[in-house]
Amino acid sequence: MDAMVIADFGGTDVFEHRDVEKPSPGPTEVLVRVHASSVNPVDYKIRQAGSWAGISPPTVIGYDVSGVVEAVGEAVMDFEPGDEVFYTPEIFGKQGSYAEYHVADESIVAQKPTNLSHTEAAALPLAGGTAWEAIITRGNVAAGETALIHGTGGVGAHAVQIAHAAGAQVIATASPEMVEQTENIGATRAIDYKSEEFADVIESEFDEPVDLVFDTVGGDTLVESTGITKPHGRLVTILEPEGEWGNAYQKNLTIEMLFLERSRRPLEGLRQLAERGQLEPVIDSVLPLEEVAKAHEMIEGSGLTGKVVLDIAGD
Repeated sequence: MDAMVIADFGGTDVFEHRDVEKPSPGPTEVLVRVHASSVNPVDYKIRQAGSWAGISPPTVIGYDVSGVVEAVGEAVMDFEPGDEVFYTPEIFGKQGSYAEYHVADESIVAQKPTNLSHTEAAALPLAGGTAWEAIITRGNVAAGETALIHGTGGVGAHAVQIAHAAGAQVIATASPEMVEQTENIGATRAIDYKSEEFADVIESEFDEPVDLVFDTVGGDTLVESTGITKPHGRLVTILEPEGEWGNAYQKNLTIEMLFLERSRRPLEGLRQLAERGQLEPVIDSVLPLEEVAKAHEMIEGSGLTGKVVLDIAGD
């Protein structure tokens, strides 16, 4: 099968177009003909130095799939050939999705939203699943609450829509080019982080502090958010937080650090929101698989307004 392989760890020049062995499904696995994948920050981190994830080049990376089931293992209960599915592959020690075919345990696979194309659905699993876990599972957001979301890249843009769909008032920090789009997808107020201080905006424009903070930016952003978070509020981050946490302690804040565990459950939530028209994939560009090096360069750069998707089947 066609695949883009990393021959070694390093820069984008490590990608090679190769013919590799087509995988076979185990008893509880499905074999999926991959129609589209997408590129996430974790992809380039693993490409650069992925030994921490149990990756040994030469290998295939990539952690989003939308495709069609071609074969199933003898113990598979929930899928059959011809089913359209989407999911985010396991990272640790597993082969990724920059290839024509991929195998995954059925427990992490879900039916694709019927109203989305494969290129649209491929933008959702990793970024959307992370956002779902942060806002719904860890953040436990409720209707009428206020959520502050730092960063509106792949994860943050989906978090804005999920929090809005849950009935929360959403405030988000965004780059200047993303301010209008962020408000269009559900934020009551998008704060230009280059020209505005988020704490000043919240204190001057909103009657109360926020109930939930979700950080996709890192650094001291999360600790700086404790001052505008209600007592007993919740803070969730996908990056290691920095700073002095005395204020969080005094306010009895709950701090959650999130690394996405692969599961069907958040994907089912994403599917329902997408089919109701409450969640739209935010896509910047669609490239053919052979241009994966360019896709990585785009992700490592700046100025993107959404996900970069790889069209593998030529849809």
